[in-house]
Amino acid sequence: MSALYTVVASCFTLERTPFGKLVLTNEAGEVFEGVVPVRAFPIQSPDNGISLVSTDGKEVAWVDLLADVAQPAQDLIRAELSTREFMPVVIRIVSVTSYSTPCTWAVETDRGNTEFVLRGDEDIRRIGKENGLLIADAHGIQYLVRDQFALDAHSKKILDRFM
Repeated sequence: MSALYTVVASCFTLERTPFGKLVLTNEAGEVFEGVVPVRAFPIQSPDNGISLVSTDGKEVAWVDLLADVAQPAQDLIRAELSTREFMPVVIRIVSVTSYSTPCTWAVETDRGNTEFVLRGDEDIRRIGKENGLLIADAHGIQYLVRDQFALDAHSKKILDRFM
């Protein structure tokens, strides 16, 4: 097998094939093609607890802390995660069509400006011990507000009406 990258981690080797698939070889020499990294705690601790899962859904390796994985394996895992995960971070709430639900929100995110429909107040959830929020739109896309109190005054005023 010809690989673009080969990296030896503590108990496995990770490669990316020319076709873009990750291939993991464990200490016993077993080869798993098409492994997928999955975060255990994607919002609270995105770099802690990452499972490398085979195509049949079985865990073939576990990474306690991504920072402990040698480069470029760490970059391979991060790159693969970024292609699978889509969670825009809300920077600013521009407007809402109504203060009753359902309503359309216009927001500025780290991925650009967008609009989404909020079905109900229950689709805004507090996360963790911090001031974070998770907002689910009508299509199931999750928008992250890292710190609701760090938003500008206009955005906070809109959020207050829904919380």
